[in-house]
Amino acid sequence: MNDNFSSYFNYFSTLSWQSVEQFQFSEQLDSQWLQEQGSLSQRFSLQCDHLCAQVLRNQLVSANDLTDFQKKMLFAQSHSEQECLIRDVILIADDEPWLLGSTIIPRSSLSDEQFDLSQQGEVPLGLTVFQAQQVARDGLHLGMIDSPLGALAARSSRLWMNQKPMLVAELFLPPSPIYRKEGMK
Repeated sequence: MNDNFSSYFNYFSTLSWQSVEQFQFSEQLDSQWLQEQGSLSQRFSLQCDHLCAQVLRNQLVSANDLTDFQKKMLFAQSHSEQECLIRDVILIADDEPWLLGSTIIPRSSLSDEQFDLSQQGEVPLGLTVFQAQQVARDGLHLGMIDSPLGALAARSSRLWMNQKPMLVAELFLPPSPIYRKEGMK
């Protein structure tokens, strides 16, 4: 399964992200799913019997490896770029891939926390992050890509866990419940 989707993570750095106000929602997309402010993993888990994350990458990278958009979202307020953990996963519901997720967590966001996000394993990140005392989401951006699987929706947002940022990008695969199946070709 890794080989099938690993190249899709490149879309996150080339996507033309738009604000929610600019984004044109098609009839095939459920806008409530794309604009979810809580845990998408928790919401997904209500739609299936078993949800897990297949980890493709969980490694530290230099801030120089990030795009300008990613740096702006993570470091604009702190003015100090730093090494980040990148966690790339395939979110799998009942043995079917629903989502590709890429989370970028600055080293400072990993320290002094009640959860060790670098050791999540197969547990979807959202199931852990939204257990923290203070969680907020902002900076929501949406996009569409043309892929070999067809037109796919994506979103990017900044999550704040106990006032420390991380950037989450998600690409929704065709079986995902964000797509309205009726009327799709």
